[in-house]
Amino acid sequence: MPRLIDPGSGGALTLDALVEALDASDFDVRDEDSFASAGPLLARLGRNRDFLADLVVAELKERCRGQTALNSYGPQVFLLRPNNGRYVLRANFWPARGDPAVRTSGTAPFFYDVPHDHNFPFLTYGYLGPGYWSDYYEYDAAAIDGVPGEEAGLRFTQRARLAPGTLMLYRCGVDVHAQLPPDSFSVSLNILGYDLAQPWRDQRRFDVAAGTVVQGLTTAASEALIALAVEFGGGNGVDLAQDFAAAHPCPRMRFTALAGLAGQAMTPDARAAVYEQGLRDGSGYVARRAAQEIAQIERAQAP
Repeated sequence: MPRLIDPGSGGALTLDALVEALDASDFDVRDEDSFASAGPLLARLGRNRDFLADLVVAELKERCRGQTALNSYGPQVFLLRPNNGRYVLRANFWPARGDPAVRTSGTAPFFYDVPHDHNFPFLTYGYLGPGYWSDYYEYDAAAIDGVPGEEAGLRFTQRARLAPGTLMLYRCGVDVHAQLPPDSFSVSLNILGYDLAQPWRDQRRFDVAAGTVVQGLTTAASEALIALAVEFGGGNGVDLAQDFAAAHPCPRMRFTALAGLAGQAMTPDARAAVYEQGLRDGSGYVARRAAQEIAQIERAQAP
């Protein structure tokens, strides 16, 4: 399960004081112990029982102008500080299953009952309410290719909740959880670690009953753009996609480029021929995804 961290005993901090302390710190989000050292600072913000309510009231008075301008998350998230190239600060709202927000919108907007990992590490602190529940698992992201249907090697650890005052570090590519609604409305505080490689690391959704990968959840902006380039960019777009399919450093982008090229092929055999290039890729992810696509084409052609 996520790493439990001693929250320490320091006094309450304001949000500005937390930001100042984090900016002065040389913690490295890629190093587990280094990033964990920032956790007690988040706990000190959590001991400030007024700051979040004050910010929410101020936003409401301004018709949520600041959140609308800067917050790219859904309404469950109150953005405290946007990405500065090292971290993001946010507060998350967790309604109970019987609360009006869940009865009206269902559980999907809150990512309840969806087993997933994270392609970034983050610190979390139980700020208000009893805390959401999670079924916790662990796995080794680097040991699998991450294709749909693949055995993930999940290991169940326990069901627990983010109790008030609890401080945890969710480890990138290790910790998997299926979040469950709290017994009553709760709030958590987060420091999300960020580095430039994050958009190219996979976040995954799992079927814990089968122990398999269901799908990848990460899409870099350029992955959508390469599809547009192939569709509308003429020869230049096709050439670019061919280059990406052959040599882009990210396997996910190489497969995305292949899929874009296959989408332009006029016949099933021509689409299969494009994917056959992927069978020779050194990445298990690309080769296995290409094999899945070829198998699907062959099934569609079968009498």
